[in-house]
Amino acid sequence: MKLLDVEVVLNRDKGIQQAGHKPEVMKERDDTTTCYAILSHRWGAEVNYEEMIGLMKMEEEEREEVKQHHGYQKIIKSCEQAMKDGYEWLWVDTCCIDKRSSAELSEAINSMYRWYQNAQVCYAYLNDVGESTFPTKKDDNKFAESNGWPEWFVRGWTLQELIAPKEVKFFNKDWVHIGNKRQL
Repeated sequence: MKLLDVEVVLNRDKGIQQAGHKPEVMKERDDTTTCYAILSHRWGAEVNYEEMIGLMKMEEEEREEVKQHHGYQKIIKSCEQAMKDGYEWLWVDTCCIDKRSSAELSEAINSMYRWYQNAQVCYAYLNDVGESTFPTKKDDNKFAESNGWPEWFVRGWTLQELIAPKEVKFFNKDWVHIGNKRQL
């Protein structure tokens, strides 16, 4: 599996690099022997594999516009949380799979449950929750498009992303920790 090197991503985001050396932002790692965090989220305007590799090779000025995209910010915030929690590696489905390769895409789909299960922690990003507490009651006004609950709970893939990991930490749209799966 390809994992983001959290420190490299954050350093490149801040424009920190060794003179003449641009370390790889992603590396192949074994999911059974590597400690890593994993992101669960609703897709929107995301950064894909090609863009992530390209972004990390750009100079700071070129990246400024891209840094404002929600998908890029989600990756950076996930990396910041992983760093805070002591993880060197992070997997994000939108940018860690080269979808141009049908073999890689097929392997990823077939391995997804195992990858979530082997992660040390899963960060569930609830992009439509603004409060600093976990929503515990149906709210058709606030979540009209998703049957009264945050969008994350109506996406089919998120069931395995809730069940498989040992630990799931929920974050609101501002990346404030609002609970974990044991508290639900």
